[in-house]
Amino acid sequence: MTAPLNGAVITTAPSLATSGPPWRRWLAIVGIHLACVALWEAVVRIFAIPAFILPAPSQVLATLANPNLSWLGNTAVTAIEVFGGYTLGLVFGILCALLFVTSRRLMLLVFPLLVTLNMIPKVALGPLVIVWFSYGIGPNILITFSLCFFPILLTTIRGLNETEPELLDLVHALKGSRWQLFRYIQLPGSLPYVFSGMKVGTILAVAGAVVGEFIASDKGLGYLMIQVQASLDTPAVFMAVLLITGLGVLLYLLVLLLERLFITQDARIQ
Repeated sequence: MTAPLNGAVITTAPSLATSGPPWRRWLAIVGIHLACVALWEAVVRIFAIPAFILPAPSQVLATLANPNLSWLGNTAVTAIEVFGGYTLGLVFGILCALLFVTSRRLMLLVFPLLVTLNMIPKVALGPLVIVWFSYGIGPNILITFSLCFFPILLTTIRGLNETEPELLDLVHALKGSRWQLFRYIQLPGSLPYVFSGMKVGTILAVAGAVVGEFIASDKGLGYLMIQVQASLDTPAVFMAVLLITGLGVLLYLLVLLLERLFITQDARIQ
């Protein structure tokens, strides 16, 4: 595509997001993943790499037939922790952002404390979590929440504060209420920032659930990884990693779907 500028012609490349139909982009993504899996299988077989060092994808999939590993139950536990902690982080992150934007005094007094608390390594809190809450799904949801909360809070605050001054003056000139200002101006304008924080939160949610299962759990995929690692069952470790990754991808795709429903493509933060 060309556009004249002071007598010159500038050629602009088409955007990646609009360079073809969506099905073609998704087909390319799936094709790249399948090609990597095929290359992985070929390398392991050609170089005869032992399974305890690097198992082939076929060996990894074969572990699903082992009933002693309880894949379905452990995956369900990890999924509850990931989605539960993420949902709590999303709800409380947005609510706290609304409170901070509404009250500057609250922002001044409480927000620095939240920054300080967020700097505490969550792994270092593992022994305290065990003492305070024992083992189980609840403590792991809490750890996941603690990782997701702050990024969503930060991006939501920024989005709510990005309102153009001209729009604020217009609402005030029309005698609009505080609720109308939030409903029609601040909330729609902040959604791109909110979804940006939600995307970051999906990655941290998976990490939080796994960290929680490493330090304070007796079930879940993270706990299962520790158990099979002791017997050098590397294919089972890989299968657990793949299932954890699948949960993260599922959550991320859900966020993308919601973003597509609520925000036009031009307003999205890539």
